[in-house]
Amino acid sequence: QVQLLESGGGLVQAGGSLRLSCAASGSIFAINVMGWYRQAPGKQRELVASIITGGSTNYADSAKGRFTISRDSSKNSVYLQMNSLKPEDTAAYYCQVIHAGRIYWGQGTQVTVSS
Repeated sequence: QVQLLESGGGLVQAGGSLRLSCAASGSIFAINVMGWYRQAPGKQRELVASIITGGSTNYADSAKGRFTISRDSSKNSVYLQMNSLKPEDTAAYYCQVIHAGRIYWGQGTQVTVSS
């Protein structure tokens, strides 16, 4: 089993920055993909950014140029640096890890961007 612990959400004004962190723990031996998703009220959960073991990254169009995903394999952690935040970025942000072919989710951290 893999447990995910997220941190770093909060309230920020438009144009501000936040850094989300997610640390994986448990019986970890084969993390394939780490990523961040978000879900706004009344909307489906959507991919924000992901990073694979080799370091390749993938971003949603809405995140390109503003958000940066990074990974520290020694700490089994993934980070999301969010800059130039907009009110439409307001959502619950979820860490996702694909480990040994199974998908694990964090509990979510709220990001609220005020205008």
